Amino acid sequence: MASRVEDYALVGDCRSGALIGRDGSVDWLCWPSFASPACFAALIGDSDNGRWLIAPCATPSRITRTYRENTLILETTMETAEGAVRLVDFMPYHKGPSHLVRLVYGVRGRVAMRTELIVRFDYGRLVPWVTRLDERTLRAICGPDMLVLRTPVELRGELLRTVGDFTVSQGECVPFVLAYEASHLDCPAELDPLAALDETTAFWSEWVRAAGDAGGGEWHEAVVRSLITLKALTYAPTGGIIAAPTTSLPEQLGGARNWDYRFCWLRDATFTLLALMHCGYYEEAAAWRMWLLRAVAGHPSQVQIMYGLAGEHRLTEWEIPWLSGYEGAKPVRIGNAAALQTQLDVYGEIMDALHQARVGKLAPEADAWELQIELLAHLEEIWMQPDEGIWEVRGGPRHFTYSKVMAWVAFDRAVKTVESFGRSGPVERWRSIRRQIHDEVCTRGFNAQVGAFVQSYDSKHLDASVLLIPLVGFLNASDPRVRSTVDAIERNLMRDGFVLRYDTAAAGDGLPGGEGAFLACSFWFADNLVLLGRMADAAQMFERLLALRNDVGLLSEEYDPRAKRLVGNFPQAFSHITLINTALNLVRTQKPARQRAKASTSQDAAAD
Repeated sequence: MASRVEDYALVGDCRSGALIGRDGSVDWLCWPSFASPACFAALIGDSDNGRWLIAPCATPSRITRTYRENTLILETTMETAEGAVRLVDFMPYHKGPSHLVRLVYGVRGRVAMRTELIVRFDYGRLVPWVTRLDERTLRAICGPDMLVLRTPVELRGELLRTVGDFTVSQGECVPFVLAYEASHLDCPAELDPLAALDETTAFWSEWVRAAGDAGGGEWHEAVVRSLITLKALTYAPTGGIIAAPTTSLPEQLGGARNWDYRFCWLRDATFTLLALMHCGYYEEAAAWRMWLLRAVAGHPSQVQIMYGLAGEHRLTEWEIPWLSGYEGAKPVRIGNAAALQTQLDVYGEIMDALHQARVGKLAPEADAWELQIELLAHLEEIWMQPDEGIWEVRGGPRHFTYSKVMAWVAFDRAVKTVESFGRSGPVERWRSIRRQIHDEVCTRGFNAQVGAFVQSYDSKHLDASVLLIPLVGFLNASDPRVRSTVDAIERNLMRDGFVLRYDTAAAGDGLPGGEGAFLACSFWFADNLVLLGRMADAAQMFERLLALRNDVGLLSEEYDPRAKRLVGNFPQAFSHITLINTALNLVRTQKPARQRAKASTSQDAAAD
């Protein structure tokens, strides 16, 4: 059985990532990229679906772990009656074959250890052919995939598993190096694990140093850890940033809301860009913008809400019948059918992200404005249509309030680009459409009986996405309708101090079961408190959210207040992005929330 979500830590090389439990088991790893089929899939199955365990033979009496300071190098200390060992796990950042390095250090006494390597390609389905190349090297091949393990430990085969027993004494280091390569190529050259450790330490330390005084005040450590996590979820060859490195971790334990998050969502674009730029990472911000421009290039009618790591369009969703699911949550899904949905808000995200890139003085891209004009021309034709909304519901299209707000953002940022950066375009027509959308949202998206902006036109259901209304500048935070909306959400969508996206039972979203509190919505709520001047309440909310991080500072997508557990895919980029922005909103004079809102020309807000 897999560990609890919060008992995992991530190591990665900005191409792929492994989840390692407190027990020393690597239960999830997709190679050679985040989106590749897993070779260790115990996370959403069982040990027979692939894992790699290194642990003391005796059950540890105490386990502690941490990331080496300002790195993605995991150090797990396990204590037994015999002594103590430290397991150091990392994936070196370089352009050659991908490696997972595991070093076992003797800290105290003499500890009997065991290792169990179970390789199962194609998400736990295929058993490889394993051969010994020499006394230190094993090779596992199946179809296009090859893994090569090098270690001085004597290994043997048992029941289609590779196992080994060894001891480690104080001061000793026993290395294990696992490498991936395509099976038609030569085995990867041998890697010096200790030199790789030094190089990986230097890489992450240098990368974090670029942030300088990134901010965060008393929460600086949390901001830095979130930045490292965001970098780890970046696919270095293209600059795309995945939502999470996992698939099918349920939003409700035992439930069916299990989605594949190993893709790049456009809805995250502006928040990601602001987080990176505000913390000094302009190179990563520029790479993300370039990924965005490449992904959406083409006919405007074919823009999707998400893409693959390199901008792939086809993300066909299918179900795996042979995996039991995380704690029995089924189905296990690969791919994501939501890629085919129409979500009008992505046009606003694209326009806002590219506008913020200009405000942040990223080097201009010659074709960007021409592409934006074409996207706006298409949006002129479709903004009045219903869509599936930011939460990707599967209950049929509606006129979602947030979707219309972001359509307004698209035209607003176009007007602002003309006014502030001298670009040419049909600005008077854009102003007219902007006004039309604003009037419609204020008339049909606000329910006077509920006293709040609601999920969709003429409905009575609350939705936390409308917390973004003041953050994007649609209305000022001081507007009575915004204040009453925040109050209504606080009364009705709060669970144990955290915010639900919406009431899944009442809203009828076409999906079975429920879900936990959505962490990004809770951070947005704190941002609204900042804009309302409720700084003490905002800080208190932020502290409650930080307390949900696991022992190495990672957050998933959601939190189950009843079970008091993290749920959803893990670690979740959006949770860490919003953590960064909220921390900066709390401590900086130049706040990301105010910067994004200020991007609005605000004539509409003033008129209402």
